[in-house]
Amino acid sequence: MEYRVTTVDDRRGLKDFLRLSFRVYRGNPHWTPPITAECRRILDASKNPYFSDATLELFICSCDGLPAARVALVVSQKHCMRFDVRAGFFGFFEALDDQDCVKALFAAVERRCRERQLEVLEGPFNPNHYSEVGLLADSYDDDQGFFEPYNPQYYHRLLEGVGFEKAELLFTGRNKNVRAYLRHRYGPPPEPPSGGDYAVRSFDVSRMDTDLESVREVFNDAFSSNWHFLPATAEEHRFAAKYLRVITEPELVTIVEHRGKPVGVLMCVLDINPLLRRMKGSAGPLKYIRFLAAKRRIRTLVVYAVGIRKSYQGTRVFTLLLESMRRMADTFDVMTCTWMHPGNALSVATASRVGLLPHKHLQMYRRRISPLEGASR
Repeated sequence: MEYRVTTVDDRRGLKDFLRLSFRVYRGNPHWTPPITAECRRILDASKNPYFSDATLELFICSCDGLPAARVALVVSQKHCMRFDVRAGFFGFFEALDDQDCVKALFAAVERRCRERQLEVLEGPFNPNHYSEVGLLADSYDDDQGFFEPYNPQYYHRLLEGVGFEKAELLFTGRNKNVRAYLRHRYGPPPEPPSGGDYAVRSFDVSRMDTDLESVREVFNDAFSSNWHFLPATAEEHRFAAKYLRVITEPELVTIVEHRGKPVGVLMCVLDINPLLRRMKGSAGPLKYIRFLAAKRRIRTLVVYAVGIRKSYQGTRVFTLLLESMRRMADTFDVMTCTWMHPGNALSVATASRVGLLPHKHLQMYRRRISPLEGASR
């Protein structure tokens, strides 16, 4: 077999990069095909504001002329400076079960890392820690949920076969009967508070930019000491929120204010993946109309993020957000949450209070990069 690694530098290369996943998962009912146009948007370094400070390179390894493995290499200068490390992220990894092909792919990536004097390569990040991260490490027979990665089990063997070592182990949570659980544990959900110093309200789409900025400021403060966290710029936050109204509803985003100042945010979204699977990677007017009609019947709520400003942690804000979550969950059957790091005490405590049991585990990998001979650090 002949292996050839190339970098993506034109539309044809990007098409090959994006279509490889459809070859890998052909016939797999649990995988959710991503919307190709959205992947293009995320990987467009000229439009995605994350890449105003980071670089992106896409690699494809072909076997006998056919794309068989792919990966992205991302280097964030902010991350390197914030954590005092010369690190690169790898992501968007997909491959057929061909160890030699993956060796050729990562040999090219390693050469590039050495040229850039990187010390470590870690991931998967798709393309950063705000995104889907990690390799699924169990539950391969479960459907891929919203904002969850999915991959064949053999990916772990392929990465370990090219020198990657296991690093962080993240996890998601699930409560399969959330309404009954919360009513049994706490009783009926309380009404929102009225009067006093604290106010609880839903996201206001009539003042979209203002509320997006409030959410960003709360999350940046709340998560500032979290694993791999970098504060999102206003441009990054708006870019990520482009399809916010597609994946959630205003009443599923709660903002707690103290004397008019936003101090806590609960952001939940809908598990739209069953609907995305029907779209098979492409969007259009008719598909979108069908999507909106089916969206009203979604019965799984996803806790995307819970954030409280550090100066308000340990105050009544946590209780107010928990009560809001109970009101939201009372109209759903199942609740899940996006990935959590075991060191994030607030996320772990919130999950415990609403009966979110550990569900899927996501493995992060790390590989040291040996320097070029004669190169100085």
